[in-house]
Amino acid sequence: MSVRKRSWRTQKGELKEAWVVDYADQHGKRHLKTFARKRDADAHHARVAVDVSAGTHTADSRSATVIEAGRLWIESGEAAKLERSTLEQYRRHLDLHIAPRIGKVKLAQLTAPKVRAFEDQLRADRSPAMVRKILVSLSAILGDAQERGLVAQNVARGLRARRPRGKERHADRRQKGRLKVGVDIPTPDEIRAVIAHLEGRWRPMLLTVIFTGLRMSELRGLRWADVDLKRSEIHVRQRADRWRMIGRPKSEAGERTIPLPPMVVNALREWKLVCPKGELDLAFPNGAGRVEDSSNIVQRAWIPTQIAAGVTRHGGAKYPGLHALRHFYASWCINRRVDGGLELPLKLVQSRLGHASIQMTADRYGHLFPSGDDGAELAAAEKSLLG
Repeated sequence: MSVRKRSWRTQKGELKEAWVVDYADQHGKRHLKTFARKRDADAHHARVAVDVSAGTHTADSRSATVIEAGRLWIESGEAAKLERSTLEQYRRHLDLHIAPRIGKVKLAQLTAPKVRAFEDQLRADRSPAMVRKILVSLSAILGDAQERGLVAQNVARGLRARRPRGKERHADRRQKGRLKVGVDIPTPDEIRAVIAHLEGRWRPMLLTVIFTGLRMSELRGLRWADVDLKRSEIHVRQRADRWRMIGRPKSEAGERTIPLPPMVVNALREWKLVCPKGELDLAFPNGAGRVEDSSNIVQRAWIPTQIAAGVTRHGGAKYPGLHALRHFYASWCINRRVDGGLELPLKLVQSRLGHASIQMTADRYGHLFPSGDDGAELAAAEKSLLG
């Protein structure tokens, strides 16, 4: 490994000089890199010597750009038959966030400081949650490139390992704020008004969401074979994505059994007699028996029903998305004691909602649990203490 001066004359007779770093990498392959200044050549020589010794060097000539590595990564995901929605999310991360800023950078020239600078740029106008997702995608791109021999190390993985994720989660929660009843979650009075105005083919569907908390994809993919009207329960075993493709729930916890109250059982029993038939055996299909479009459910069912029931804000429906009913179901499970029922423990609420972890349920809905620390209880405790 050496740094040497190179001189030559152009066709016009002008004398030119440059500095050449001549070295062999850890695989024994020879490389040459030319610099205009000696100090730049010396700095490169020093870096290469350390990387070759550690076995982490990748020559620029063998290195792909970040965008090229990203496209290979997407193609590998397609070959592995990842869910279409997952691949679309990866493409958005690559095309909208990664490529515009560091897409043309050679992998061999991508360092931890450069990734950190990229992270700082993202934080200027993106949420902590989005920044975290983009960095996960970047780390996956570099990991895939490392396995292909395009780069010797994944500098993003080492950087992420040192980041204070807990603080990011707290910042995330501060940005979003807690879900509030009457703002994000329909109140019991609003739900009663909605139920009173449900009619037609949408009545059994929205009743099912209200009293089971199904996700939109799970509702659209629900089969009659998974509806047990005798036992008053449904089994979540599949879902329909935004492209109407049927697949299994995204996590193991998503496969679950949810009990049905009598009102829902009766509505489903009546609906089954007139439900459009199709090869997919769907409980809530469109008129042709195929997967219903999610926008139809929101625009033709959920929003008009709210307006008819007077559940409005600024002249329009108060809750724009159907997910508000999933929030209501969670709050209803947690606070059923108010309605004469039995308050469900956190673990059971997690199971009913199909959350992958109890922490997810606690972070999202934990504040809705009654504290039990009311004034009357404090007064009794004080009397007991002081006699």
